[in-house]
Parts: sequence; structure tokens; C-alpha cells
Amino acid sequence: MDSQFFYSSLASGISKTTPSSLTIPSYSDKSNSSSLLPTPRSEGEILSSPNLKAFAFNELKNATRNFRPDSLLGEGGFGHVYKGWIDEHTYTAAKPGSGMVVAVKRLKPEGGPQPLSWSIRMKVAIGAARGLSFLHNAKSQVIYRDFKASNILLDAEFNSKLSDFGLAKAGPTGDRTHVSTQVMGTQGYAAPEYVATGRLTAKSDVYSFGVVMLELLSGRRAVDKTIAGVDQNLVDWAKPYLGDKRRLFRIMDSKLEGQYPQKGAFMAATLALQCLNREAKARPAMIDVLATLEQIETPKQAPRISLSEHQRLHAPVRRSPARNRTPSNVTPTASPLPSVRQSPRAR
Repeated sequence: MDSQFFYSSLASGISKTTPSSLTIPSYSDKSNSSSLLPTPRSEGEILSSPNLKAFAFNELKNATRNFRPDSLLGEGGFGHVYKGWIDEHTYTAAKPGSGMVVAVKRLKPEGGPQPLSWSIRMKVAIGAARGLSFLHNAKSQVIYRDFKASNILLDAEFNSKLSDFGLAKAGPTGDRTHVSTQVMGTQGYAAPEYVATGRLTAKSDVYSFGVVMLELLSGRRAVDKTIAGVDQNLVDWAKPYLGDKRRLFRIMDSKLEGQYPQKGAFMAATLALQCLNREAKARPAMIDVLATLEQIETPKQAPRISLSEHQRLHAPVRRSPARNRTPSNVTPTASPLPSVRQSPRAR
């Protein structure tokens, strides 16, 4: 194990020339767009990058204090993420609270993730919605701006924790309705009005949440470039089915094997459709999204059972088959936003 090399993800970045998110030229930033470096996407590009630093297992072990439980940031289907510290100049292990903060992922030996059950997916959605609702309703509003599946960390009990607040912005104050800012984010998640004008509101986060809801329902990524044509964009592919009860099953993740409540699934799909409304003002507030999700999670929304089975169950209530499946984290990633031509009237 000690001879195996692992790679760490630096929270603040080893190299200032390799940002975690690609800066997108906006209508006010066209002059310096040619000087931006592309973010490596494939494994081959990452491994060939001159800014890559390989760490031995013992180095990461020391940086995370032997992967101590109190250093654990979250858990996913592929492994655990720990917080550690390294020296900014030598990149060797440093004392806690000093040096550069790093996030170290220790992979699980058993292989790839298993699909999340319906109940776990709803729990993840509720936790993430609660986090966004807290930010939006704080005394000083915060807009997350880069909400996506890969920014949701899960602990051992599948409680959601929002991570990476590097693009977060303070919300509008006074009589202002929006914040004008450079367009940054991740392709497939950003709200269309924000990409087009640079005008950011809390409803921009609501749209991004709708995309993550689609990922939880379908098991697909926000953008899947292995699929040809318009179907590679999850929103464009799924939208026609979201409001149709009889056709909704066509977008539901086949890995669920039908183990989900039809009524609850339709409520979740309807909620996602509302969040993805092209008109930002028509989208629900996150506090209302949270309330709807909590209603979906209630026991009365559990999968129906046959009458004969119901008559036999008088004592302890049987758990839904969806709750007995082996869960894991399937938070996918997406590509950075492409450059979009902006309206000359937008300011």
C-alpha cells in the first residue's frame, strides 16, 4: 500500500495557473479571453500536466494525520475525502492549521459505486436543498453560483454537505434585483439567463438544483458527451417527459429497477420542471423546494403493496425495497461552461 501513489486535490490549488473552474469570458471580459488556460478534462490530460504533483501514500497519510476520523470531509461511492495540510513551497506534510489546505481522496478497494436507492436520493436532495435554502434566507443572502452534483459531499449517513464556495457571491441588497458578475460555472448547470446576461439571482441556484434533481431521477450526467446530438444535454433530453405521468418512466434510472413510488417520482419530476423554468421569476424559492421534497419523503409516499400483503402486515411495518439496496455516492462531474456571446445591452 505504501508504494502505491495517490493524487490529491488541492483546495486552494498548487498552481495559480490551474484553476478549479474555467473562467468564462463575459460581455465585459472579452479582451483577455485568449490568455486563459484550458482546464485539463481527461485522465490523460491531467497525468501529462506539468503542474501535477504525485504524492506517495505516506505523504498523504501524514498530511491527513493518518486519515483521522475528525479529518473526514465526506464520503462518496469511490472513497472518503479527508482534509489535510501541506507546506506551500515544499508540498510536504504540515501541521494542522498551517500551510496549504488540501482535500485527499482515499479510494475504496472494492471498485465502482453501487446505485443509490430512491430513499437515499431523496435524502441527498433534501440535504442539498436545505443548504441552499439556508444560504438564500440568511440575513446577508449568499448565492452559491456553482451548484452541481460533484459539489455535494456525503457523510457515512448520506447527509449532504455543500462544498467549494469559491464562486459564491453575496446576493443583491436594497432595491436591487440581481448581481451583475462575470459568467462562471459549469456547463449544463448554469441558468440560461445568467449565461446570457451575467445577471445573478438566487433563482439561478434554483435552476442548477433542478438539473441535479434530473441527475438523481435519471442517473445521467448534466452533459454526457458520449451521447450524440441534442440528447447529450440532460435538460433538453428529459424536459418533454417531466410533465407526463405515463411517459416519466422513460427517463427514470433503470438501476432503480422500478423500486420507487410513482406518485413521489412524478412530484419530484414536476418540481424539477418548475426549477428549470426559463423564466427565473417563475421558479420556486428554495424554501418551497425543500418543503415539497420533505412531503415526497414522508411515509405516505412509500411504494404501494398488494392488498393480500397489506392484510398480513399488522405488526411492524415492512421497509420499502428501495431502502434495502446498497447505497453509494454517484455525484458526476461536468465540463466547464463554454463561452457565450452576450447581449450588448446587458450590463
